[in-house]
Amino acid sequence: MLLYFFVICAVLVVAVLIFLQQPQFGKAPAGQRLERIKSSPNYKKGSFQNLENTPDLAEGANMISVIWSFLFNKTPRQVPVDTLPHVQTDIHALDSRIDALIWFGHSSYFLQIDGKRLLVDPVFNGNASPVSFTTKSFPGTTNYHSEDMPKIDYLIITHDHWDHLDYATVKKLQPKVAQVICPLGVGAHLEYWGYAPSKIIELDWHETADLTDGFAIHATPGRHFSGRGFKRNGTLWASFVLNAPSQRIFIGGDSGYGKHFAEIGKQYGPFDLAFLEDGQYNPAWIYIHMLPEQVLQAAQDLNAQSVFPVHNSKFSLAMHAWDEPLARVTEANRNVGLPLLTPKIGQLVLLNDSAQVFNHWWEDVR
Repeated sequence: MLLYFFVICAVLVVAVLIFLQQPQFGKAPAGQRLERIKSSPNYKKGSFQNLENTPDLAEGANMISVIWSFLFNKTPRQVPVDTLPHVQTDIHALDSRIDALIWFGHSSYFLQIDGKRLLVDPVFNGNASPVSFTTKSFPGTTNYHSEDMPKIDYLIITHDHWDHLDYATVKKLQPKVAQVICPLGVGAHLEYWGYAPSKIIELDWHETADLTDGFAIHATPGRHFSGRGFKRNGTLWASFVLNAPSQRIFIGGDSGYGKHFAEIGKQYGPFDLAFLEDGQYNPAWIYIHMLPEQVLQAAQDLNAQSVFPVHNSKFSLAMHAWDEPLARVTEANRNVGLPLLTPKIGQLVLLNDSAQVFNHWWEDVR
């Protein structure tokens, strides 16, 4: 019997190792890329580190209780009953002279500004995991695909988690993308998936890429982690400051609240618009994901003139109701008064129209 047990264990280990070799898991940094990573001041003891002490779980929480709650203590309305409303905008036909953005749910969005087209963390595959039957997109959030995207000047990837970097999506987008901008190490995945090294710009925190036509982008810190398999923090996670000729935009990525927001605001602000994650939070992992009320504080720290709360309304990655992030940030903002951008998925947002009004569309969805 003991021999059978060891044989079964060995077969399972081999099966897992084979599964991890599938292309969607990407590649770990190696060669010159790894040597550059090792020289980073943010890389210590074999992995990237946050600027502040950042435990995986808050004090008093443990992984067993968190997993148990996620699997068995389901929150009512964690997934919407109704199909989420959306607008089908023809992005190919969008006038290049218009400064606009279109959100695709969660942290995926298209930006057109000063004649350049940018795409951030696109996930059009219908799920946010290495297998198609888990972490599925909500109904109504899968109406945009790689084919709906025009030529992209800059594809921006904030980190390599499954809900921000999707193999199938970026593979299909490859012929349309002129340049990729990502944190250190993430380029290893993209190069493995067929992107030419000359198309990939990898940045460490506070490094700058001077782009064309008056554009520049700075990589800035976040308070998070990275990884697509068992090993964590072998690649960097980042936020980005986009300096366009007419506007300055903060692209937040995932982050817990921390002192870095005020430091970024002091060094790079003020910002015309800040994209900040609002969703997939829990008090147990407050150090790596913000609560909705902290989103507004981060926006004030950044000195942002308006804020777009993203990282919600597409996947259920936490135990809150699907619409709680938007409801809570909207309620908290009654005491703050920041302009909040809360469009429907696919709705055209005009960046230069401060009078544009967004209704509370989530209130009509069960």
